[in-house]
Amino acid sequence: MYPRVSQGRRALGITIDWIACYAISLGFFAGGGSFADRVPGARFPVLLLLFAEYSILVALTGTSFGHRVVGLKVVRFSDGGPVTPLQALIRTALLLPIVTAITFDENGRGINERLSNTVLIRNR
Repeated sequence: MYPRVSQGRRALGITIDWIACYAISLGFFAGGGSFADRVPGARFPVLLLLFAEYSILVALTGTSFGHRVVGLKVVRFSDGGPVTPLQALIRTALLLPIVTAITFDENGRGINERLSNTVLIRNR
């Protein structure tokens, strides 16, 4: 039904999101001191920021920051329409435990996509 998006493009998109959130966490939430001193303080805030960034942007625009950079978009699997906020939350909550995001079916959809009725497509 939908053309497959390569796993490399998917991984690059989420990596860009994670790096952006990690940079923000290091700058604002990790305290002072050297880089080595700040890294432990950024571990939990980066997950909260990634959850917020990904779920809010996907719910509002269909793309996270990383998706936009690599040309991807999240849509409803059933009809190709925009995702609902609930679908974005389910997708994001199941994305963070990495196993659900790297386990794919015959259509190239991860568990997080199947349970949220979404699919990642190329953004035209």
